[in-house]
Amino acid sequence: MVTLTHTDLQITGMHCASCSARLEKVLNQLPEVAATVNIATEKAHIAYNPHETSLADLIKAIQGAGFDAHLLRDFAAEKLARAATYRQEQIQFFISVLLTLPLLVEMLLMFLGIHAMLPGWLQWLLATPVQFWIGRRFYTGSWSSLRGGGANMDVLVALGTSAAYFMSCAVLLFNLDQPIYFEASATLITLVLLGKLLEARAKGKASSALEALINLQPKVAHVERDGVMQELAVEKMQVDDVFLVRPGESVPVDGIILDGMSSLDEAMLTGESLPQGKQPGDKVYAATFNQHGLLKCRALAVGSHTQLAAIIRLVEQAQGSKAAIQKLADRISAVFVPAVVVIALLTFSGWWMAGSDLSTALINAVAVLVISCPCALGLATPTALVVSTGRAAQAGILVKDAAALERAHKLSVLVVDKTGTLTEGKPDVTDLLPMPNITETELLQVAAMLAQGSTHPLSRALLDYAQSLYAGSRQMAPAQGANISEISGHGLHAEVDGKRYLLGSPNFAMREGIAIDEQQILGLQQQGKSVIAIARDGALLGYIAFADQLRASSRVAVARLAAMGIRVVMLSGDNHATVQAIAQQAGITEFRAEVLPQDKAAQVESLKNHTDPLSPQRERARERGQSTIIGMVGDGINDAPALAAADVSFAMRSGSDIAIEAADITLMHNDLMSVADAISLSRATLRKIRQNLFFAFAYNVLGIPLAALGMLNPVIAGAAMAMSSVSVVSNALLLKRWRPYIRVK
Repeated sequence: MVTLTHTDLQITGMHCASCSARLEKVLNQLPEVAATVNIATEKAHIAYNPHETSLADLIKAIQGAGFDAHLLRDFAAEKLARAATYRQEQIQFFISVLLTLPLLVEMLLMFLGIHAMLPGWLQWLLATPVQFWIGRRFYTGSWSSLRGGGANMDVLVALGTSAAYFMSCAVLLFNLDQPIYFEASATLITLVLLGKLLEARAKGKASSALEALINLQPKVAHVERDGVMQELAVEKMQVDDVFLVRPGESVPVDGIILDGMSSLDEAMLTGESLPQGKQPGDKVYAATFNQHGLLKCRALAVGSHTQLAAIIRLVEQAQGSKAAIQKLADRISAVFVPAVVVIALLTFSGWWMAGSDLSTALINAVAVLVISCPCALGLATPTALVVSTGRAAQAGILVKDAAALERAHKLSVLVVDKTGTLTEGKPDVTDLLPMPNITETELLQVAAMLAQGSTHPLSRALLDYAQSLYAGSRQMAPAQGANISEISGHGLHAEVDGKRYLLGSPNFAMREGIAIDEQQILGLQQQGKSVIAIARDGALLGYIAFADQLRASSRVAVARLAAMGIRVVMLSGDNHATVQAIAQQAGITEFRAEVLPQDKAAQVESLKNHTDPLSPQRERARERGQSTIIGMVGDGINDAPALAAADVSFAMRSGSDIAIEAADITLMHNDLMSVADAISLSRATLRKIRQNLFFAFAYNVLGIPLAALGMLNPVIAGAAMAMSSVSVVSNALLLKRWRPYIRVK
């Protein structure tokens, strides 16, 4: 199997949705290439087989389509390059304004009834540099587009302004009894440039959240090397470097505190506004702010391996991806420009055949061409996604791709894991219940010896408890030659020094023939406690009970999700009584107990396809042939298959790397409230996308007929076209007002 190489290229020369759609088509026609092009970020994400297609081939294909591309530079360099381009375009715009203003003043005076015409030769002299120097980009863009088999916004602008310009030249040259429209062609080009400048500025604001993240990391760190403290560039730091973080400074890389105590503002990481207390042994993360206290730390992750770098990668990945709803705009854009040209020709023919003079027919056709720019349509979806994914990152919600954010707004069922999701995920030993002939010490030491052969959370909690009581005891060491076998979801068997041991759930012990006091077990479970049994050579040694505290926000989050119309279902491998007790504490009415890790994905599938016998909507949904959009929240390795099976999956940051990798959305807050926040943001984003698409469609649906009927002057049409893109981007920027739920501690 061939491993595809992934790369991101910065694209220059794109002007509208037709450009991005055409470039995407060109790239995807190359052998073993899968590309997506984003007009809002002006980037192409490409997966390709390097044995079939090289990077040089990709760039050559992009250049052949009329654009240019280069590998992504660092953000600062890219920002400088864009700023230089923006300044150059500003200069051209101001020159265009100076040349156009005399023509525009003449036209405004005519509206006021004052006829003060500039000589025709002077109008030509002013309009020509605007048409062919300032407007050169539209001709080169049109040629590249048509050569590549497509048509973009440049074609519309070049056709419209050229028609007005050359008709005016003909009138001037042959002394025809017709008005001249040099002011129309020059003003249209000037207005299009103004729209592009405003659009570029607004798009820059859309990615401001990502820029803010990149700017958070300090440039210099105080590093101790060879016993000497020195200032070192952060990019030169290495793992295991010892560094100092002074009060009022930001942490340069991820590390662990060796000495010192302080409070750190981790808002950039989790969205949490309250500072977090830190002491020796606690982890610190790059770009978090040290409020007070000197910290001495050891570097654990540097460069691209820090949490901040991972967040930036996820945000860039999400901003460069496409939502399904954008496919509609892409399909329309592919045929939009040719359709507009046909409408313009029909407009010209209709007015001429109706008896109008040549100039009237031509100017109405020009108005149709000018007002029909598909920019607003192309920007409607990606700009909203760029803003929302950046805003999500600021709130501690990392979205892997835009499609996940889009699907989240349709969630109707949310499946939640119990341990580590609803609860803190840190069970503590609460009860040691040995048999009459066994001491608590003996029971605990046997259990701890066996637990060292298991990775289960209860085993880890048991070991932590035992080590806190018997640190350094030789009886805590693993038995030599121990033969331990773990049965996932049940417990483990072990053979040590010729004796057979068992550690596991009460049900597991009963199946192995161990006598269990079911009433005693039930009483503990009804308190929300998990119980394990320990036996030796078929005889029960006793029980150990654990309690995992419900997260402080879980009950409020469940109520909030219910108010949003989302049905919450809890899955757990724990026994029915314990799961029921936790469900009642959290306010959850639906739960599935004693679900083995390997069966969690099947449970998600059954809920998705309405084959779950406990689903209240099962029959009605099956009759309609509907499938439910299912979300899954988890944090453990055993949650990964279920996360992959869900339509939208959420992973806690405190969870395993495998769970985070399988999830669509990673929650930097380790609580269920962030899921509700993500769904809330998804709904707000989809509202903005629908509003933008409505504005873009309505603009063209209303504007084209008005232009065709002669009710729009080309200059007014040009101004409306320029403002349409700006209005769509500005509407998307309103997503910055979205706020996550305020957590009260």
